[in-house]
Amino acid sequence: MTNIVLAITEMSVGEALVTAGLGIVVVMAVLALLAVIIAIMSKIVARLAQEDNAPAKAEPAAPAPAPKPQEPPKPQGKPIPVTQSRGECDLTTVDEKDAAMIMAIVADQMGEPLNTLRFISIRPID
Repeated sequence: MTNIVLAITEMSVGEALVTAGLGIVVVMAVLALLAVIIAIMSKIVARLAQEDNAPAKAEPAAPAPAPKPQEPPKPQGKPIPVTQSRGECDLTTVDEKDAAMIMAIVADQMGEPLNTLRFISIRPID
């Protein structure tokens, strides 16, 4: 069996700074090399993807027609008079004045009469 003798010597501040600096330089060099490799690989993959899609792009696609906006469903049955509501609304920690203001704003933004909208619940979001 061989004996291994390790000699531990004290490093001066200058030697410690040089060693630390060399370590940082090596790490940065390896990171830069990885960045270059990744950039080259991404360009190769992008070029291969373009070549695969080239025959499919030869035929220009017709533009898709714009979707028509959907109209909200109209209430079934006879219309409700302007002075009546469409049901009860559960108010959770919201007073009636604030709930009425919220309902009026929503109806105004939607451009619908208030009596055609049905509010199920109004509650604050935490």
